[in-house]
Amino acid sequence: MQREGRLFLFDCGEGTQRQMMRYGVGFGVTDIVVTHLHADHYLGLTGLLRTMSLQRRTEPLTIWGSDGIADTLRALRDFGGERLAFEVPVRELQPGDAIPCEGYRIEAFETAHTRRSIGLILQEDDRPGRFDVEGALARGVPEGPSFGRLHAGENVKLEDGTVVTPEDVVGPARPGRRAVYTGDTGPNAHTVTAATGADLLIHEATFDTAERERARETGHSTAREAAEIAVSAGVRRLVLTHLSARYSDRPGQLLQEARAVFPASEVARDGYVVEVPFPDDPAPAEAGLVP
Repeated sequence: MQREGRLFLFDCGEGTQRQMMRYGVGFGVTDIVVTHLHADHYLGLTGLLRTMSLQRRTEPLTIWGSDGIADTLRALRDFGGERLAFEVPVRELQPGDAIPCEGYRIEAFETAHTRRSIGLILQEDDRPGRFDVEGALARGVPEGPSFGRLHAGENVKLEDGTVVTPEDVVGPARPGRRAVYTGDTGPNAHTVTAATGADLLIHEATFDTAERERARETGHSTAREAAEIAVSAGVRRLVLTHLSARYSDRPGQLLQEARAVFPASEVARDGYVVEVPFPDDPAPAEAGLVP
């Protein structure tokens, strides 16, 4: 998840660094979040950190994990003997905790898996309302820095003493973007709450409906259940991930199942990129493969 130069890696399975190199992601990751301690979500961590160290990285990187797994993450960080060339603090996130960022936050929420696990919400701060250029000019505000000051929330005093306030020329605040990543989970009310009104929901879909009992036993979701969550939460777009290997040659089966419930569904694949538009954009941008 990349936003204005800060790059978050959600989970770090085996082969992560190979895929990062293959698709040109680069190793400029600033934060890694491990949602839970199942091997397919953390086995790539040690190798990735060692590669970064061999490349003489100096910028710190923070590892975040669900509550109670910090000791294991520190052991994975330190495995290999030699000290890393950069600082790697490990922090835990309980549901409701948030990673503070400039202009947005990444908040943890509870999910329903076979062991303690979290999902993640990226929620941007509200944006200023639209600036009424014609209205500002009609009030005598000169083009230039005064426009910027008003849009930033400052009053502007004109030469004749008239004071123009932001409320005069700036519309109501507009919501920022909201993207939700579930990690591994069965369908649950926490995810619906977290994803309510989201612009993008990245939800696991390990099985199809025929394997629903297997999904229940293993704490996973079917593609249909992921789509039902998307409908209940009123999201704009759904991307299915964590497909069982049994569907590797027929991902369309899961996609068809999801689209029957929620048409704005996609299935993630290697190199898949999703641009998340602002909520007031007319339509979601197309997703595609990295060039």
